[in-house]
Amino acid sequence: MPANSASQRMISAARRLQRGVDRLDFSPRVPWVYNPLQYAWAAHREYLQRYTPRDCRVVFLGMNPGPWGMAQCGVPFGEIHLVRNWLGITAPIGKPPREHPKRPVLGWECPRSEVSGKRLWGLLAERFGTAEQFAQTHFVANYCPLVFMEETARNLTPDKLPAELRQPLDAVCDHHLADILRILQPEWVIGVGGFAEQAARRVVTHMELSDANVGRILHPSPASPAANRNWSGTVTDQLQQLGVW
Repeated sequence: MPANSASQRMISAARRLQRGVDRLDFSPRVPWVYNPLQYAWAAHREYLQRYTPRDCRVVFLGMNPGPWGMAQCGVPFGEIHLVRNWLGITAPIGKPPREHPKRPVLGWECPRSEVSGKRLWGLLAERFGTAEQFAQTHFVANYCPLVFMEETARNLTPDKLPAELRQPLDAVCDHHLADILRILQPEWVIGVGGFAEQAARRVVTHMELSDANVGRILHPSPASPAANRNWSGTVTDQLQQLGVW
């Protein structure tokens, strides 16, 4: 594939996803929705431009942005310190049109750490050394780009949405994941947790991508007791057993 053509196609696909989810109406069931592909587009675009692999072996697929990760910086699992200092992304971050007072978007000034992102990107940094080395063969994506919150600001994950809201969202996100897999043609799609694995299997089956293998690793969320006991070691073992690493 010619230089930069994959990244340009990924940027175009992300723009289509941005427009697709913007057309969905989640009110009044979900009072707060953030779309980082709008207010953090510059950072997300830079991520795609710089880190889309030209010869992708592995796509790590998450569920949706965390409130202290991609919601703040536009990068999947984007723990602020690692995105700024390891990936070297510092593009300006804007604000969502409606901002919950308990979940402000502070961008690079966000003092909170996204534990899931710190664990995932931390493992990748430890294994590959440089972000450029990682991006030769690996990529990190999210299935859904939106952040959902209850009125209390409690995080609401896509799997908890009512069926009448989730079905049209799944249709848009399935289409985007199919775009990603057609562009990158990875050998493996690794779901970070069960939800993402199911989404990957559904899309791979519908696309009839017989060459794409689907696997799963333990989600790094601190809400999971298993993730709080040597997550990086457990996940490395899982990937080695699958034959990914």
